[in-house]
This record gives sequence, structure tokens and C-alpha cells, in this order.
Amino acid sequence: MSYDQPQHGGAADSYYQQQGQQDIGMQYQQPQGQYKQQYQAPDGIPAPQQYGQQLSPQPQQNSAPPPQYGKQEGEAPYGNQTFTQSFNITKPKFNDIWAALLFLLTFAGFVAVSGLAINGYSSTNEGSGIYSSTAQEVGLNTNTIILFAFVLGTAFVLSFVYFWIIRTFTKQVIWITGILQIVFGVGTAIVYFARGYYSAAIVYLIFAVFYIVCFISWIPRIPFSVLMLQTVIDVSKNYGHVFIVSLFGGIAATAFGAWFSVTLVSIYAKYQPGSPACNADGGACSKGKVIGLIVFCTFAAYWITEVIKNVIHVTISGVYGSWYFYSQKPAGFPKAATRGAFKRSMTYSFGSISFGSLLVAIIQFLRQACSVARQSQMAQGNTMGQIFFCILGCFIGILDWAIQFINEYAFSYIALYGKAYIPAAKATWHMMKDRGIDALVNECLINPVLTMGAVFVAYVCSFLAYLYLEFTKPEYNSSGGFTPVVMAFAFLVGLQICNIFLVPIKSGVATFFVAMAFDPEVLMNEYPDLWQRMVGVYPHVQTMVHA
Repeated sequence: MSYDQPQHGGAADSYYQQQGQQDIGMQYQQPQGQYKQQYQAPDGIPAPQQYGQQLSPQPQQNSAPPPQYGKQEGEAPYGNQTFTQSFNITKPKFNDIWAALLFLLTFAGFVAVSGLAINGYSSTNEGSGIYSSTAQEVGLNTNTIILFAFVLGTAFVLSFVYFWIIRTFTKQVIWITGILQIVFGVGTAIVYFARGYYSAAIVYLIFAVFYIVCFISWIPRIPFSVLMLQTVIDVSKNYGHVFIVSLFGGIAATAFGAWFSVTLVSIYAKYQPGSPACNADGGACSKGKVIGLIVFCTFAAYWITEVIKNVIHVTISGVYGSWYFYSQKPAGFPKAATRGAFKRSMTYSFGSISFGSLLVAIIQFLRQACSVARQSQMAQGNTMGQIFFCILGCFIGILDWAIQFINEYAFSYIALYGKAYIPAAKATWHMMKDRGIDALVNECLINPVLTMGAVFVAYVCSFLAYLYLEFTKPEYNSSGGFTPVVMAFAFLVGLQICNIFLVPIKSGVATFFVAMAFDPEVLMNEYPDLWQRMVGVYPHVQTMVHA
């Protein structure tokens, strides 16, 4: 029996239009028996559906078109229940309160340091423009603020454009991302070679070769990834306020980036020895104080941006969870799902979000410190130092990947079931392992591709910072000592802003896999067209979710 593929109007359809005459339906295998392990739903949450033998996987030829993943014209997709009622939590409580309190204290500390530093900086005259010659020679100044303004604007625009490309050119975006990353890496290496910055050129060239090898190995996995990406985009266009949340998140990240940039410059201006602001409002200046405050503010910035990102993640996960479990039910899609999920993320689950974000912030801070040290060794021409910090950075990167992997799926579970961080992480991991969804996750390229896109934006921001310092030649950087520091922070700002823009897409994929691990029969029975397409591009999915 042939299967009439549903047309969603997305770029992924081109993968399947060529299979119109293939018997995809014959590849489907009727589930036999029960799954390995039946998971009990958390308190207040409906248990997984027991469909038994009523499953009818074979679509009828010449029947009505299969349902789209988004809204149907003429139907009422929104039900009478709210998100809180649909995903009710019996006796809700505030989880991981200690992490929430620690985060609030850290945020208050950042506000205090920022206020003191900016107040001291505003009392000085540290230059008034890009080429001002009245700026101090001992630390960062207004020239750097203008630089970070350029970086922030570039990061925001590139992130917004990249998000639009993902939405518009779903299939092509994987190729676009890979090609841009490779071309920019090689091009940057050539520029650095031409300008005699050989150590940086070699590093960029090595990374370009690495991405070439990775991308070639990814090509066979692109069809499945396109299907997942198309599904997420289809849902986001019709349910909740996914794109609005992404835009607000990007604006919040950019605003905080501007605040952090001004704070960073102000700390140098007020506390660097020899600065005119040293004696303003009392207090002493020292290199140790500058380093200590920069370390604290950088760590706080990582934590704050991670919390922003994960609040968005939990909010969007509530939307996708509502779609998966309720959009095909008689009750319909819960109303005010976005608002309800956001409320839960800022109340009962805020401590858990702070806890998971803290772990990531610590690892990313160490990774950033390693990057600064490597670039410093690069500027000094110390090859052995570069190699050491490069290897150390790789190990830290692996640890960062592991924690990010756990967080991504644990937060989707937290969004729906309101559990504390550690129980949610354990439950999610065991469910995905028992269902075999972890192998499905590894097959999906969306996260690596989006990470590559975010790194591309960060590379552009870092390269812009390098060119800015080279052409404006500020007095404080006459020896080039601040170049690696400024480039590293430009990289950080670009990376975090783009990552926050892309959170809704990553959240959609993560929530889909978590929901599929919890109750795969919902997918097979209520979304048979999507299930058939998954089987068509990745037949092993049938054996992964069955005993």
C-alpha cells in the first residue's frame, strides 16, 4: 500500500516528494506486547495512554488528508483547560530554593558592583569617541564601549537573521550553516596569516578542518534532522507564542550584554592602578581588585544569561508538551499555555532552573578562562602554552557538553511535571535510555548545527573586535595586551545572544524526545503521519521504542 505523504509547505517536503511511489507504509511494524517499562506519571499528570490493539498504523489510501502538525482551519484547537489544569501538580512546592536564593544574591552582587563601577567611571573623562586621544592608557574606556555596542548590534542582527533563515529555509539551513562556518574559518585564518598573526591563523585553520570532517560525516543524517526541524517549526507557527518569546529573549540577552559591557569597562576605568577614577568616592585601586571583580562579574554574567536561556527553554517546553499530549485530544490544546509555563518557570521551578544553570555557568566560566589563557599564550608566541590550554579546553568542552545534554532534557521534564532538578535529571535519563531515545537524539543534528551557527556568530563578533582594535588603535592597547581579552568577551557576548535566540528551536526538539520517551504511543496513534515519516527516514526508530 502506498502512503500519501502530507504536505506541510516546508522545505523538508522535498526529501519525501521523491518517495511518492515507495511503499513506506510497508516498513511499519505493528507493535507487539508491552514496552520494557511502564512509567508511572507524576502526581496529577495523566498516565500514558494504553491503546492496546486499537492502533491502526496503516493510513488508508484515498482517505482524508492526514492532520497537519499545526492548527486546522475550522477547528477549535484551544480547549477550556489552562496549562496549569492540564499539567496539574498535586501539592506543588518550590524546588531547590537554595539555588534560587544563591542566584538572587549573585545578581544583587552584580548590581552593586556595576553601580559602584559605573558611578566611578561616569565621574571621569575616558574618551568621547572611537579615536579620542584623551582616553586613559591603563585600561578600557569609551572606545571599548563603542566596540561592544558594535558587537552587540552585530550579534543581535546576525542571530535574528539566522533564526529567520531557519524558519524559512528549513532544509537548506543545515548546508548554509556548515558552509558559512567552514568558509569563515578558512577566510579568517587567511586574514590572520596575511597580518602575521600566525598562532591565531593556525587555530582557526585547525577548527575549519575539524568542521569539514564533521560536516561530511553528518550528511547521511540530514533527512531525519530536517524532519525534526520541520515538525518543530510547523508547531511553532501555530501554537503558543514561540517566536515572540524568542524575540523577547534576544532583546533581554542583548540588553544584559550592553549592561555587562559597560560594567566591564567601568571596572577597568575605576579600579585599574593609575586611572583618574581611582580616588573617586574613596577606595583603593589594584590589579588584584580588577581581576577579582572581572572574575565575579563574568561568572555572574554566565549564570544570569543561562537562567534567562533556561527560563525561555522551560516556557517553550510547556508549549510543545501541550501540543504533543493535548492538541489531538477532545479537550484541545490548553489555553494560555505560554503564560502558564512561564509562570511555573518563574515560581515553583525557578530554583531548579537556577541549579542547572549554575552547573553550566561554572563549566563555561572555566572554559572561557581557558580560552583567554590560550589567546594570551598565542599573543606571546608560546606554542606549548597554546597546545596545553587547547587540550584542557577540549576536556572542559566535553564536560560542558555532558551537562548541557542532561539539562536540556531535564528542563523539558521539569516544565511539564514540576520536579526538582536532580530527580528530573535522573528520571529523564532513565526514560530515554530504556526507550532507546538516546540513540535517536544522537542521530539528530539540530543541536550540533545550531551550536555551529551560534559559534559562527561568536566568531564574527570576535573578528569584528580584532579589526576594531587594529584600525582604531586605542592607547590602552598600544602593546596589544588587551586584544585577547576583548576578543574573548566579544566571543562570549555573541555566543550567548545567539544561543538565547535559538533556545525555542532546541526546546521544541528536546521536549518532543522527552514526551516520546514518556509515552511513544501518543505519537504513533495521534500523529500517524509524523510517525510514518520518521520511519521513512530512520526505520530503526521502530525498534528503539518497542520491547
